[in-house]
Amino acid sequence: MRRLAGLIIVPALLLTAACGGDGGSDSTTPSKNGLPAISEGAKFGQKPTLDKGEGTPPKALKVDVLSQGDGAKVVKGDAIQVNYLGQSWDSDKPFDNSFDRKQPLDLTVGAGMVIKGWDQGLEGQKVGSRVELGIPPDLGYGAQGQGDIKPNATLVFVVDILKATQVPKSAAGSAVPQDDKALPVVGTNDDGKEPTVTIPKGDPPKKLVSNYVLESKGEVVKDSDTVVLNYAAYLWKGAKQFDSTYKTGRTTTFPLPQLTLKGLKSGIVGKKLGSRILVVIPPDQAFGDQEQQGIPKNSTLVFAVDILAKV
Repeated sequence: MRRLAGLIIVPALLLTAACGGDGGSDSTTPSKNGLPAISEGAKFGQKPTLDKGEGTPPKALKVDVLSQGDGAKVVKGDAIQVNYLGQSWDSDKPFDNSFDRKQPLDLTVGAGMVIKGWDQGLEGQKVGSRVELGIPPDLGYGAQGQGDIKPNATLVFVVDILKATQVPKSAAGSAVPQDDKALPVVGTNDDGKEPTVTIPKGDPPKKLVSNYVLESKGEVVKDSDTVVLNYAAYLWKGAKQFDSTYKTGRTTTFPLPQLTLKGLKSGIVGKKLGSRILVVIPPDQAFGDQEQQGIPKNSTLVFAVDILAKV
C-alpha cells in the first residue's frame, strides 16, 4: 500500500505566537553535553548560527534544552509547529532551515513524518522551548544520506517549539443521513478504528462530492490552515484501497496551501474541524490522465476523511 502524501504535498523540507521562549541570550549559548555552541542568534525565535562540532560526534541521541518554555509538554500524537535549523556535525554551514523561509514546519510527533531523532528528541519538551538535538546516523538518514547530507552523517538541529495541539482519536458529531444510493456509504464509528467504505457498482459522479458523514460543531477549515487527518482512500473502480493512515496507526498533517490534489483540498475546505467527510474526486480534480504510482490514469478517487485538528 502506497502513502499518498508523497504524491500530493509540495516538498519544501528535508524532514519531510509562541508560549514562553524568552530565555537565552541574544548573542551566544555555550556548548552543553558536547553539542556545538550557538555563536549568534541564541534567543528563542532568532535564526541561530551553529559552530562546527568538535571531537567525536555522539553515538546516541543527545538533547539539550537551551531555554525552557512555559507551555504544555509535547506528547506522542500531538500536532506541533516548529522552526528549526539543521547542519551536519562536521560542517558550519546549515543544510536546511525554516527561519529564512519564514514557514514553520508542522508535524505530528511520533507519526514517522520526520527522522527518528526528531520524534524521540521533541517528545516531552515544553511548548516555547528551544532545544538542540545531536542525532546519530541511525536516528537520522543513515547510510543512504539525503540531498546535501552525506551518508552516515551525525546531524545537529536547533528547534523552537512554537505550539502544540492534542489530536483526538476520531471524528465525532451528528451522523448525517447517507441516502444517495449512487454514492459510497461511510461508517459512523467514533472509536478511532478505520470506518467501512462501501462503494456502489455504478458509474462514479462527474463532479466533486464532499458530504458530511459525522458533522461536528468545530470551526470551519480555511484554505490557509494546516490540518491533521486520518483517512482511507480508494479507487472507485474495483473499490480497491490504495492508502490508509489507519493501517499505519499514524495520522498525517497536510498544510492545505501545499496540497496539490485539488479535489481533496476543495473537499476539506469549508468543512468543520472534528467532522468525518466523504470526498469523491473525479479525474480532472485528481491525477487526470497521468498514472501515479499504480493509480491508473483517469481514476475517480474516494476518501473517507476525519478532520481531527488544525495546527
